[in-house]
Amino acid sequence: MIGRQLQGEIARRMHGGKAIIVIGARQVGKTTLLRELLGETPGVMWLSGDDPDVRSILDGITSTLMRHYVGGASIVVIDEAQRIADVGLKIKLITDGMPGVQVIATGSSAFEIAGKVNEPLTGRKWEYVLHPLSFGEMVAHHGLVDEQRLLAHRMVYGYYPDVVTHAGDEREVLQTLATSYLYKDVFAVDRIKKSDALSRLVQAIAYQVGSEVSYSELGQISGLDPKTVERYVVMLEQAYIVFRLPSYSRNLRNELKRSRKIFFWDNGVRNAVIGNYAPVAVRGDVGQLFENFVIAERIKQQQYGRTFSRPWFWRTTGGQEVDYVEEADGGLWAFEIKWNSRRRVAAPASFMGAYPDARFSVVTPESLPAFLLEGGAMAAGRTAFGGGAGSP
Repeated sequence: MIGRQLQGEIARRMHGGKAIIVIGARQVGKTTLLRELLGETPGVMWLSGDDPDVRSILDGITSTLMRHYVGGASIVVIDEAQRIADVGLKIKLITDGMPGVQVIATGSSAFEIAGKVNEPLTGRKWEYVLHPLSFGEMVAHHGLVDEQRLLAHRMVYGYYPDVVTHAGDEREVLQTLATSYLYKDVFAVDRIKKSDALSRLVQAIAYQVGSEVSYSELGQISGLDPKTVERYVVMLEQAYIVFRLPSYSRNLRNELKRSRKIFFWDNGVRNAVIGNYAPVAVRGDVGQLFENFVIAERIKQQQYGRTFSRPWFWRTTGGQEVDYVEEADGGLWAFEIKWNSRRRVAAPASFMGAYPDARFSVVTPESLPAFLLEGGAMAAGRTAFGGGAGSP
């Protein structure tokens, strides 16, 4: 069930003359995805960047020796490719010199692997991001009814594969993830010296999910200067722990133009960071949890579906706000995200006045499947998302 949509896309690109790069956070199942995809396919060579012998053999290897090393393999998989020196050049040797051989490489941090493959493989690669399991994948696995029943559980524990497959041990799995694995690539960067400060920064971000963030304020909380905060946030983003949502601004003078919100790719990681696994029914941050869940799942679905829309939020200096905005193919779609569906919500008058052609809908737990499973922004805009919502 891991990366079901990506498996189809990768299969379509196989043996097309370009390398395939799969990146994503640690423990999201990149290796499992490829093993499920390739199965018993003959002629597959598996290499791991974690293996010192592999790193030693590939160090300084020539094109002639690479041909001998690859031998009769038709597919070469390089796992944890970022650990291999000049890995982009190694992949280029195979892609250019052995046209019949398909290279698939995985990496767990964009800031490490990007510099190693982007320049050598310009025009020679397809790149995909694998996230934790998604709402759509779980619906495909055991049906919509079961997954809707589990919504409150997912909002607390998230979708990491080991979390989903170890029912009853979710807390232990998440604590291990949050303390041992997820930051490994960030800490490995020489410039990251203050691990305690980084931990405080991630906690501060977790508490401010759904709110505009100030790098200066985050710096005061974590003991870092604003420029260092911004650099760390970029690294956390490139490690696929968080992502930034910028503010949308086109028409009004009082629109926020340089603001941003920061969300987590996985609710479970967010809750592990602050040590709060309380059930949804007794939480004061349920609105934040639902907003983080909805936006992360929506962007996952858009990426997997290769829907090229741009995500935003919108707010004025006077406090009028739209939680989530999508722009695609010249159209604009606005969504208010509410956990409580008892009251109706109207689109902010100033937003609709500035963007009269925009479509506005409210996303609630009841309308969530339509929002996440209908497809692109235009499909979502045509969906009648049912009753509005009040604040949580």
